This record gives sequence, structure tokens and C-alpha cells, in this order.
Amino acid sequence: MVMWVFGYGSLIWKAGFQYDQKVAGFIKGYRRVFYQGSTDHRGTPAFPGRTVTLEPAPGDLCWGVAYKVNGEDDEHIALTYLEVREKQYDQKVYVDLFTDPSSPIPAVSGVMVYVASADTKANKNYLGPAPIEEIAKQIIQAEGPSGANRDYLFQLEAALNQLGCPDLHVRDVANAVRQILKEIKIES
Repeated sequence: MVMWVFGYGSLIWKAGFQYDQKVAGFIKGYRRVFYQGSTDHRGTPAFPGRTVTLEPAPGDLCWGVAYKVNGEDDEHIALTYLEVREKQYDQKVYVDLFTDPSSPIPAVSGVMVYVASADTKANKNYLGPAPIEEIAKQIIQAEGPSGANRDYLFQLEAALNQLGCPDLHVRDVANAVRQILKEIKIES
């Protein structure tokens, strides 16, 4: 058995499970957005952090990494781990992974990806869209068991830059956080 998992957030830099291959690539028809609340990793129930989810966006591409997991035992271990780690994401979607922007043929089909939907009945932690400055302020203030929400943001920005595929939404939020932190430091 072979399982592929696509990571577009913290899975890019921290898989947390055994894998046989890691491939940088993109999926079509989605964009990465800071619309998901995190009450278990980068925030708390009283003050949720913001993490990324995927939003349908015809014509858009979302870059990340895909992990190939071989064997029934490794697949079971990886799925068990991911079901806990990604428990606040209410959907699993299967997508095509592309590695060559000029090719219409996917490198891998049937890649699993966790998505936090906008359905607030199924996904109680969905925060939805907000002005960039509001998202930035929430990220600055949020901290959870996995650390400061801003560390998640900056690690994601760095990981995407390292892949050579910066994300405009991530960059805009990161720049807004840096600007607010700079202003706070000046006022202190």
C-alpha cells in the first residue's frame, strides 16, 4: 500500500511521521488562507490562534510538499498521528499533485489533504476571512501548547520561501505582524 499526504501548513517543515519520499509540488483550484482557528496547537479555546486552511479558488495554485508513506504499518501509524494532529480540520480531500507548472499531467493522483471547511456546524473553529491587520493582531496575541502563533506564521513563510514558492497571503500577514511588532517596540 502507498499513501500520499499533502502539507500546505506546518506539515511542510514538520511532518512528524515516517515517510519514504518528500516531493515539493502544488495542487490546483485552492488557495491557502489564515481562516482556521487553532485552540489546541497555536492558541487556546479562550483565545484561538489562526492557522491556514485551503479555500476553493478556481485558477489558483497552492504550493506545499507531499509525503509518500509505504506499507500498511507505516500508513496506519501516519494516519493515527495525523488524525490527532489535524483533528480540528473536518475534511479529507483527495487531489492531484503537480510538480511541473507547464505540464497538465499530475505527478501523483489521489493525494490526501486535510481541509478545514467554512461549515461552522461541522468545523466549530472556523474563523473565516478578516482584514489582514485583524488577522495579524490575533496571531501576535495567540499562543498555545505548540508555541506562539507568530512562530507558526514565520516558519510557514520561511518554508515556502525555501521551496521557492512564496505565498502572497502568507507574506501579507507576516509583513503586517512585523509592522505591528515594530510599532509596539517603538512605543515601549
